[in-house]
Amino acid sequence: QVQLVESGGGLVQAGDSLRLSCAISGRPFPNYYMGWFRQPPGKEREFVAVLHWIGDSTFYADSVKGRFTISEDNAKNTLYLQMNSLKPEDTAVYYCAARFSQDTLVVASTHADDMDYWGKGTLVTVSS
Repeated sequence: QVQLVESGGGLVQAGDSLRLSCAISGRPFPNYYMGWFRQPPGKEREFVAVLHWIGDSTFYADSVKGRFTISEDNAKNTLYLQMNSLKPEDTAVYYCAARFSQDTLVVASTHADDMDYWGKGTLVTVSS
């Protein structure tokens, strides 16, 4: 059974940094892409960043490019999101998501509907 468990959220001030973690267990297939999404208060869930297993290639939403970094530690089965220079508009519940595939050429997607597994989320609040 695949499980994704986020941690690391909290209340910070504008300009601060925060690192989110996502512990992953029960991977069914070796090929994958994983990502972070967020849902600001009263808004729709939106894409933040994605990482593909081939070369750990990454892609970011324009709103976080240059401030956020997605990475993974395979030995620890953990996905990270390093968030620097946080802004009040980054306030949201952050979700870890993953898709695992038997296809080595699985193409990474930025669409939430293409993710098969989700964590329950962790709240990040950035005060001005």
